Amino acid sequence: MMQNSAEAPKKQESKHFWGFPFTHFTYFFMWQIIFGYLTLWMEQVGHMNGAEAGIVFSAMSGLSLLFQPAFGVWSDKLVFKKNLLFMISIAAMLIGPYFQWVFLPLMHINSLLVALITGVFLCFIFNGGVSVIEQYVQRASLANRFEYGHSRMGGSLAGMVASFLGGQLFIWQPNAIFWACSISATILTGLLLFSDKIDMDNAAAAGDTSNKLDMKQIGKIFKIKNFWYLSIFYIGASAIYDVFDQQFIIFFKTFFNTAAQGTQAYSYMTTAQIGLEFLLMIPMPWIINKIGSRNGLIAYGCILAIRIIGSALSPSLIWVIVLRLLAGFEMPLVLVSIMKYIAGAFDIRVYATVYALASNFAKQISVFVFSALAGNMYDSIGFQHTYLILGAIVAVVTVFAAFTLKKEDPVQAGEVDKQGETKA
Repeated sequence: MMQNSAEAPKKQESKHFWGFPFTHFTYFFMWQIIFGYLTLWMEQVGHMNGAEAGIVFSAMSGLSLLFQPAFGVWSDKLVFKKNLLFMISIAAMLIGPYFQWVFLPLMHINSLLVALITGVFLCFIFNGGVSVIEQYVQRASLANRFEYGHSRMGGSLAGMVASFLGGQLFIWQPNAIFWACSISATILTGLLLFSDKIDMDNAAAAGDTSNKLDMKQIGKIFKIKNFWYLSIFYIGASAIYDVFDQQFIIFFKTFFNTAAQGTQAYSYMTTAQIGLEFLLMIPMPWIINKIGSRNGLIAYGCILAIRIIGSALSPSLIWVIVLRLLAGFEMPLVLVSIMKYIAGAFDIRVYATVYALASNFAKQISVFVFSALAGNMYDSIGFQHTYLILGAIVAVVTVFAAFTLKKEDPVQAGEVDKQGETKA
């Protein structure tokens, strides 16, 4: 009887697993295209300066302060219903038409207006939408009994493909990158309709809070010290990661004679970086189970600080490329660690809310503040000095987290079994 019950989950996992890596792929293909090439497009095609481009990202981050808490609670209420997911995927289908036919006419009217409208539009799809996608797949992994990190490999593979293809498309026709997003969003909508299936017999394993979550419970989260420590870590580390990457392609291009050479080299380099990320996602769940998710978060902060400060001090292009490849280690560390850490350090019943508030909402507060500020700093004091400041912030916050973040429960986090053995 024990053998038969052990085999049942394997059959369910095989049946209900494969749609989710493809969901991750289609969504994060669009993510990588937008966050990898939007700044370059706004500079070369949209004719925005660093400060104006910074306003776009600040608007995205600022509005996510409204979207993410609402999306977190809404996701807890919907659980496995796909209403919000469909709204996001359908909005993403309009990315191509917006940048082809709406952005430039608005730019001729008022650059601040177009920056704000673009921020609202992209925030709904990405800054707000990412937590919806991630929470849904995380719940599915609990119900369908698969490792979230293995589904997230689809997102890493998407980043690799998008980085390479995006560079080629941009050189061929800049607006083509946005139409590629529309195509990917159409496929995502189809996957949500026909592919992603949930083992509803095991749905309770996902921590169904649809009948229990209320504002009183949400209020209690803000009284937990560890929630604030985790939020501070994300404000000063993961948010700086995004700010650092927003205009990195402009810094990278300064090492080349022509913009086309820089764009093509950037696409190759980012493809290699995300290829490394993809490969490391395979063993990363086991590595985090071995070292602990709290230590995984600290390791992520250390590598990020080294990469940012090192980029500021790099004497040559080779060093910039080597340091950029370190991002291939960062993302698997933080993606797997944060999922396991929240599960092991907080009440599983409020998992989605803590994830939305601590790792997304708090992060976007920092991105909102730093995006416009960093954009102005790039224009006034240059990339190197700005990177030194950003890197120092990450280093200080990582040291703070090392002394304040509480140790997770390894059994509750899924790092070890009840006998204390590390999970494979």
